[in-house]
Amino acid sequence: MKKTKIMFIGIATGFINGLLGSGGGTIIVPTLERILKVETHKAHATAIAAIFPISLISAMIYIKNQNIEWNTTAYITVGGIVGGFIGAKLLNKFPSKWLHRIFGTVMIITGIRMIFG
Repeated sequence: MKKTKIMFIGIATGFINGLLGSGGGTIIVPTLERILKVETHKAHATAIAAIFPISLISAMIYIKNQNIEWNTTAYITVGGIVGGFIGAKLLNKFPSKWLHRIFGTVMIITGIRMIFG
């Protein structure tokens, strides 16, 4: 049963990532924590590890369909590498309570901007 739940989480994550170009963490983190009872820090790290190959597959299809703005991608990638390094180093410095608050705040702000943006 647990493997089925994990596969369903993966399918939902892949679908949202492929359709919207993002969102994997917004599905993986809460479901790992709430449904599978994974500790907060491990849920965040697991989400990042899972999103990488999911994003590669989506990117391959986007590349095939010529839907990528390469110049913008290069700058975002450089900034993302720096930010990802800093964020990963800081992950264990935050208590779970604060990770939930930060994650929830980012999700709310992002949602509001997407709706009213």
